[in-house]
Order: sequence, then C-alpha cells, then structure tokens
Amino acid sequence: MSQAQPSDGEKAALKPDVSGYSVRSLCARSPALTDFPVTVFHNPACGTSRNVLEMVRAAGHAPEVIEYLKAGWTAGQLRDLFAEADLTPRQALREKGSPAAELGLLEAGVSDDAILAAMVEHPILVERPLVKTPKGAVLARPKEKVLDVL
Repeated sequence: MSQAQPSDGEKAALKPDVSGYSVRSLCARSPALTDFPVTVFHNPACGTSRNVLEMVRAAGHAPEVIEYLKAGWTAGQLRDLFAEADLTPRQALREKGSPAAELGLLEAGVSDDAILAAMVEHPILVERPLVKTPKGAVLARPKEKVLDVL
C-alpha cells in the first residue's frame, strides 16, 4: 500500500521561512556549528592533522582551527588540554621531527614540568592533532580516535 504524498502546499508549509537571512546567520543557527563546538589544534604540514580536519568537517562540523605553531601554547592551556585528554606531557611529546632529543627530553627522569616548559618554548614538541569538543579532548593518532569525541 502506498502512502499519500504531500501536496505542494503542504511541502511549502514544512519548509522554514529563511528569507531575509544570510548564509552566515543560517549557519550560526545550526546545532552542529554552535551547540557542539569543535577545536582542532592543527599543523597544516602534517598529513594526519589534515585528515582529522577533513573528518571533522565531513561529520558536519565547522571547527575552530588553531595553528598552534603560529599561535603557540601557554602552560595552563597545555595542562588543561592534557588533563582532559588523560595525557601526561611525556605522552603528548612529539619525538619525531622535533628537537626533543637535542633538548634532552627523551632521557629518563625528565620531569613533566620540564617537558611542559619546553613545549611552551617550542610548540613543535606537542604531538598533533589535538581535538577538543564538549565530549572531551583527544590526541587523534591514529586519526580515527577523533570519532571518540564527535
């Protein structure tokens, strides 16, 4: 048995009146953009970071993108982000492609405070990408980990 299709008048009544609104104002009303903020701490030179950013956008979010190599970090910002992601500074330390070894940060006994201070001075020392949402924060390696917070 087929269901009756709505008439053109009924279809029109179901559509919201968006006349007089700009695309920007309509997007600002979207739950995916306002009720669920997503922040990606991003390095555009990193393939994993680019892939995670693409995954976030494909999921319907318009993330705030922070290029942390340009913006830098504060110790408080890193402490809060690592706590939310359940990471220690050592776990979030980027070893490959960073000055971690030259700075002696890979040695046993280096304190979390020393690693954190080095991360503030050398933002490249922070592994990426980090993603923060209302569901928490995650170091998205492998990239699929971002799905845990979307």
